Amino acid sequence: MKQRFTALSLLAALLVVASLAGAAFAQDATDTFPAHALYVRRTPHLTNDVGTPATPLTTWNGSFVYQSRTYKYNMVGTAPSTGTSTTVPVFIIPIALAYKTGSTTTIFSPTTKLSNGLNAISSTLKSPIFQVMDWTTPEGTDLGTTQYEDAFQRGNFWSQVSAAPGYHVLLGKPKVAPTVTILVPPADGSIANEFGVKVGLADIDWFDAKLEALVTKFKQIQPNTLPIFLAYDVYLTESGECCVGGYHSSMGSSAAPQAYAYFGYIGTAGAFAQDVSALSHEAGEWLDDPLVVETGGNPVVCGILEVGDPEEGFANYGAFPYTLGGSTYNLQDLVYLEYFGAPKTTSVDGGAESFHDNPFHLGICNNGG
Repeated sequence: MKQRFTALSLLAALLVVASLAGAAFAQDATDTFPAHALYVRRTPHLTNDVGTPATPLTTWNGSFVYQSRTYKYNMVGTAPSTGTSTTVPVFIIPIALAYKTGSTTTIFSPTTKLSNGLNAISSTLKSPIFQVMDWTTPEGTDLGTTQYEDAFQRGNFWSQVSAAPGYHVLLGKPKVAPTVTILVPPADGSIANEFGVKVGLADIDWFDAKLEALVTKFKQIQPNTLPIFLAYDVYLTESGECCVGGYHSSMGSSAAPQAYAYFGYIGTAGAFAQDVSALSHEAGEWLDDPLVVETGGNPVVCGILEVGDPEEGFANYGAFPYTLGGSTYNLQDLVYLEYFGAPKTTSVDGGAESFHDNPFHLGICNNGG
C-alpha cells in the first residue's frame, strides 16, 4: 500500500511547504455570521483538449415523463432492468487542514482518535457506506443485505429490481492514501465555532483547487473510479458563508469526466455533517448524477436531480441513526425519482418518495410543479 501512494505522499509534503510560504496568522476561534447547513454541487472543470481516458465510468441513461415533458438522466451502473451488478473502485484521500496562529499550529486531522476508539478514516470504512447490512423499508419490504447507497438505488427502481434482483451498484473496498496535510492561508480560512463545534473553515474555491491538483497527480485515479476526499471537523465556506458539509463534481476530459466527492466528518454527535452523514448525501448524489455535465447535472422540473438536498432541512439534518459493529452512524435520507415527478409505479412500496418515506414530502420538488 505504501508503495502505491509514494507519489501522493510526496505531493502532500510539497503542498505543506507551498502553503507555509504564504502563511501568516489565521483568526482565533470565533463565531461567524449565522451558519447554514448545506451541500453544494460544483460546476465541472472539463476541457476538450484532454485525451479521452480508456476507462470511463460505467453509466446508463434513463428518463421519465412529467406533464408531457421528458426528463433524461445519467446514473452510475447499468440499467436496473438488466439485473447486473456493478462495483466502482474507490480511493479515500484523507485531508488534514492546518492553521497557524503565531507560533502555534492547530491541525484538524482525520487521524484524530474518536470516542469509539476509531478515527474518522477507520470509522468511515466500517460504516454502512462500505459495509453491508440488511435494509427494510418502513412498509416492511426487504431491499437486501448490501451497502446503504445500493439499498437506496434498489428502492428507487424497485419496480424493475424486484424482477431482476441481481441488480446492484456497489462501492469497492477503498484504497486509502496517506493523509495529505495542507496549511490554510489566513485569506482562505480560519478556526471557528459552528454548530457548537470548534472547526477549521476553508474557502471552497481554494480548497477545491487543491483537491483537483491531487487528482491530476495521482495516476491511479481514473474515470471508472471514485476518489473521495475526507476531512475531519472541517466546514467549507462559499462567498464567506458557512457551512458546506460536502460536495461532488467532475473534472478532466469532457468525453469521459472524472467524478469526485468530498465530505467533512464532524466528530460531535448531533452537529451538522456528523460522522458519515455528509458522505451518505454526496455518495447518493454521485450515484444519481455522477458527472454533473451538460446543463450542470441531470435536469428535473425544479432544477437538478440532487437527491440529498431536499432532506437536509429536517430533524437531525435529514439523517437517521443506524448501528453497525457497535458504532452508530447517521445516514441521510435520500429522495426517489417520484419526488421529482416520476410515475408512482417506479419506486418501492407503490411510490415511496424517499428511502425513509418521509411523510413531510409534498412531491414534485415540494412546490407542486
